[in-house]
Amino acid sequence: MNVHWTEAGLTDLRAAEAYVARHSPQYAYSLVERIFDRSAQLAAQPRLGSLVPEYDEETLRELFEHPYRIIYRIVSEEQIDVVAVVHAARRMPRGL
Repeated sequence: MNVHWTEAGLTDLRAAEAYVARHSPQYAYSLVERIFDRSAQLAAQPRLGSLVPEYDEETLRELFEHPYRIIYRIVSEEQIDVVAVVHAARRMPRGL
């Protein structure tokens, strides 16, 4: 299974990194590494995450890497797309 990061997912991750780096560049780097490591687990276990409660869609799922939600879509038997990285305290974006 291929875990593909969409441009929107990478943009969210970069924004989170930039925000955290204002206070701690080292923690920001660690956060990005943890999120990438967590999302890599999906290659072996695509249904590891739970359904996203804000959406009624079987293919849209989420993993948590505190304090962020990694939102991904199961595109096919061969591909998962990471579509968003959202702080758990924020509202989910529309139209994922």
